[in-house]
Amino acid sequence: MIRSQEEQVGSAGLSCNNGISMDLFLHLSLIPAMLIVGLLSFFQRRARRLPIDSRLPFLEGRFAIVVPLDTIGSLSNRWSYGFAFGAISSSVLLLFSERYVPFSVPHWARAVVYLVGALEVGLAYFPFFACLSTPFRGAGAVLGILYSVSWIIVTLWDTCTCPAGKVLGKYQKVIVQWPCILSLIFLLGRFTYMLVKAVRIHLQLEHEATEELMQEHQVQHVKRLLKKTPAHSSESLSWFQSRVYEWDPCFKFPNRIIGTAILSLIGLYTITLADYSLSDLAFDQLDKWRDTLQQLTVACNQSEALVGLVPELEEFTYVARKSWLGTTFFASLTSVAYTFHVLACYRKHLKRLWAGQKGFLPEKFHKPSSAVSVAAIARYSGWQIAFTLWGYLIVHFVQFLFALFFVYLLILPIIHGKALTMLTNLGIILLTIGLVVGLVILQIALVQIFFLQEKMSPTDKQKPLALNNRKAFHCFNYFFFFYNVVMGFSNCILRLLSSIVVGTWLVSRIDRTIMQRGYEGMDPGYSTWIGMIFADHYHNNPVMVCFCQLLVSNILERDPATVYSTFNNTSSESPVNSKARRRWALLYTLLRNPRLILLRKQHLASPSSPPPPTSSSSSPSQSNTEVQAWVMASQTQNSQTASQSPPEITVTPPEE
Repeated sequence: MIRSQEEQVGSAGLSCNNGISMDLFLHLSLIPAMLIVGLLSFFQRRARRLPIDSRLPFLEGRFAIVVPLDTIGSLSNRWSYGFAFGAISSSVLLLFSERYVPFSVPHWARAVVYLVGALEVGLAYFPFFACLSTPFRGAGAVLGILYSVSWIIVTLWDTCTCPAGKVLGKYQKVIVQWPCILSLIFLLGRFTYMLVKAVRIHLQLEHEATEELMQEHQVQHVKRLLKKTPAHSSESLSWFQSRVYEWDPCFKFPNRIIGTAILSLIGLYTITLADYSLSDLAFDQLDKWRDTLQQLTVACNQSEALVGLVPELEEFTYVARKSWLGTTFFASLTSVAYTFHVLACYRKHLKRLWAGQKGFLPEKFHKPSSAVSVAAIARYSGWQIAFTLWGYLIVHFVQFLFALFFVYLLILPIIHGKALTMLTNLGIILLTIGLVVGLVILQIALVQIFFLQEKMSPTDKQKPLALNNRKAFHCFNYFFFFYNVVMGFSNCILRLLSSIVVGTWLVSRIDRTIMQRGYEGMDPGYSTWIGMIFADHYHNNPVMVCFCQLLVSNILERDPATVYSTFNNTSSESPVNSKARRRWALLYTLLRNPRLILLRKQHLASPSSPPPPTSSSSSPSQSNTEVQAWVMASQTQNSQTASQSPPEITVTPPEE
């Protein structure tokens, strides 16, 4: 394989003839990926027979659909799937560019290029997930080991032979690629463990664990609900649990959430490195332009204003460089904290839904559409990663502006010996803000003291919402009206700035809407979050899963014949006889309970109206029976109205 002229992301154009191109290897890996998927599909058999099975009976229902991972109810191999997501982190970042395409495309076809690139990356890494989820553990382990070894060898060879880069120096690829290499090594160890376990099961040295509907943590959750006293008190919690995060042994995150968190953290690590290196290059270029401007100014003997601009520009570049690099750490820390906070909110919201509490959601989201909820499962992971990466850049820029504002407002005046002027201006600003806030507090205090009636009970926490001294209140309202108009202008600007700052600061928080109340539906990220947690709530509710597990266990413990007769899966009678018995049972029940006729779908008129005409195809005996039942229903309705006591409804099976 001949290396392409453009390096992978991070190489920034350095040439290194090690004989390997990762872009070309990604394209060529589609061939073994398709072969592995075809083999795994051949091992599986379809649950339903298709018309092609009758034409090709020797296939015996093979070539079934290969599922990469269960994104709804599976809780096994969670960390393995998480590291599988980590292995694709470097290729996922390539989707933001067009470098993986070996040919040039027009600008209008970029959307198609992104789609093709996403399908290519998904198919190239499909064997990692398919080998983890296949029920044929031995075959999946062998294929997974071979595929993992090939990726590890190529990635390590490319990283070790050409580690240098133009941006991060001579160990650039090692710094960027180590999360991906670590994930691949973990997957290799996992596949090895799967192979050893499959061999032990084949040699009958170990029993294969049977998968049940209910997991152990769900059993513990249901047991905790049935207890009268809570399982633990706040006194037994440690400082970390009570103040930072309280873990719950009765709750487990699904593999979709763990994989999303791992890929988000690796993406944050990569984009932070890229941000640091590219910003350093940008500020270096800005310094060169400043030096060039200074030389031109000195050579051309420009005006004093232009000459004085050079030191200010030099000071600005220095402050901007230090502010940007300093806020890089805080922006990364904020994004990492948001990633873990989203996990905590996922658990908190799900537990509230399990308890039947929907008050934390907007009213329009109390019952989302089923299609929206299922589609949100597919959208969430990708959107969460994109929101996290974009949120880092936006939060970094906002923090950079705050840092510049702080330096120019406080630090530089002190350095330049203008501390007194700075304190004077700062005092005027704080005094103005203090007066505005103080007058707002004064209005509330005056209303609390003079214009509200006294408490109706000494135990009340606050006064009732009842006016006192109405005439004085009207005068108070009139004179403060003019001041509140003036104060409203400043508060309007403050409201807008606060909304912008909070909205940009929380843009990566997909679990919280950044829209105003009533407009939450315009936030696609929040709609995806709500649909996703509702889908998980309906599919993974521990109480529901426990109930289904009890039903399945009870059915399996019974005799098969009894089970089938219970659910009417088999019947020893002919269809005609069974239909006749059902009609006889219906007739007998309506004769014993005639007012049930009023609740049937065929009832089109009120009981007091004449009976509906019968079809010509109905027999005379059937018509007489309907008329008799209608009369009995009318008599029963009249007697019920007179006595005001509803008759008892009994359903008695017919005697044979």
